[in-house]
Amino acid sequence: MAQITIYTDGAAKGNPGRGGYGIVMISGNHYKELSQGFRNTTNNRMELLSVIVALETIKSAKSDVFIYSDSKYVVDAVDKKWVFDWQKKGFKGKKNIDLWQRFLRIYPKHNLKFFWVKGHAGNIHNERCDVLAVQAAESNNLLVDAAYESELSSGSLL
Repeated sequence: MAQITIYTDGAAKGNPGRGGYGIVMISGNHYKELSQGFRNTTNNRMELLSVIVALETIKSAKSDVFIYSDSKYVVDAVDKKWVFDWQKKGFKGKKNIDLWQRFLRIYPKHNLKFFWVKGHAGNIHNERCDVLAVQAAESNNLLVDAAYESELSSGSLL
């Protein structure tokens, strides 16, 4: 069974605004970095998307996965089981439903343990994720966060 350590971070310039995520994945001698930018999104969406993308990248099922994030939004939602209550209530009044539903599809495929780390506190891998997320947000290779922009244009986020 694989043991994988993941560090994640999200960034948004303007919040909402240009955003990006950064991921560092470590398993044994393997080290991988991932990042992507979006033209209009939020920091919380990028924090959550970074976790999702990292988990979707894992090829082996039922891996032991240790996720380090500086996002209380993500870590508390999972550790304190809020997301499961939100799901039972149909996510009524919650934001980022599309991403939480995507997370819940990948969640049972692995043995996950979340850890909150203080951002900008010298953790080398968290700091690297921050650099990756900011570079992605500032890049010219920005994707469309279609679900967010659709909600924004329909006025449901206002």
